[in-house]
Amino acid sequence: MGGTFDPIHYGHLVTAEEALVQFNLDGVVFMPTGAPARKTHQVVTSAEHRYLMTVIATASNPDFTVSRLEVDRPGITYTVDTVLALRDAHGPEAELFFITGADAVLDIVTWKDSERLVDACTFIAATRPGHDLAAFDSLPIPAGLRVERMEVPALAISSTDIRSRMASRRPVRYLLPEAVASYARKNRLYGKGD
Repeated sequence: MGGTFDPIHYGHLVTAEEALVQFNLDGVVFMPTGAPARKTHQVVTSAEHRYLMTVIATASNPDFTVSRLEVDRPGITYTVDTVLALRDAHGPEAELFFITGADAVLDIVTWKDSERLVDACTFIAATRPGHDLAAFDSLPIPAGLRVERMEVPALAISSTDIRSRMASRRPVRYLLPEAVASYARKNRLYGKGD
């Protein structure tokens, strides 16, 4: 499951758990982006802080792990490079899934080397409030693209909203794990600390 995770929240965790169960996965590897290709004009919290928040959020679930692959990779992070590295590590017989939001799946055709990416994994497109996967059917889909649709409970939680709430000292309880909120406050990631 790739993402910026700035910060990771319950929407991410519920999506990962739902994919684990619905698709009978062996586990879910959370992959915080290093230097996200699609956010070069945005301020993004350091990869190390995002990695540590993801470790904190997933620590209690034995089916979740967190990878440093993209955090440690120099330069811009591209999904295709990560998926191909995982393919090499696990071998051609392993079935790889890439869990992401439906909104991101709608952009796959614009991603770097989308043709190679499509061959390497199956996408699990998690529905999110306000995004309709029916629009996907009208796009020029790369040949062989495999997308499994997955409905998750309607959790209209966004990292953008959480950052804004923390910066203005509004409550974030029940939006993300308290340990992640404490880490963010302690490190003054989204405004003034305690």
